[in-house]
Amino acid sequence: MVTQAPAAPTTDRYTRVSSPVDDLILTGDGTTLTGCYFTGTGHDHDPTEGLLRDDGAFAGATGQLEEYFAGERTEFDLPLGPSGTEFQLRVWQQLRAIPYGTTCTYGDVAREIGATNGFRAVGLANGRNPISIIVPCHRVIGADGSLTGYGGGMDRKRFLLDLEAGTLPFG
Repeated sequence: MVTQAPAAPTTDRYTRVSSPVDDLILTGDGTTLTGCYFTGTGHDHDPTEGLLRDDGAFAGATGQLEEYFAGERTEFDLPLGPSGTEFQLRVWQQLRAIPYGTTCTYGDVAREIGATNGFRAVGLANGRNPISIIVPCHRVIGADGSLTGYGGGMDRKRFLLDLEAGTLPFG
């Protein structure tokens, strides 16, 4: 008889959170948030694969997201642990410095991190941001002021920018 060793226990967890932009999937170890993903994007990546569902582990993140969508929170105060290259981590850190209700361009982000001509690389890093909304990649727009691609979809990007501009009703 062949027996299989039991799977190693996982410390990585996830939950689903309702939001005005569809359900969000939060991932992490229960303390540090490693992902905030949109559902229904059509992407092949399943951020919950191999993770244990634990709805109680993300109470802080869930509460702060609820406050954000209610127009009561303009900054997130959560331990974050995104996984990426050194360049991506620099870009994502700079995204967190973009003030609520404002936008900047990919070129602006590139200049701020010392990669003057790296606006295309910034765009790629922006698109791979694993912690949507909380690391506000939606605040980055094209050099001509137009809304450019967004992994969560352009409707969601517009909604988030309108929310932050105060042009949505709260309730």
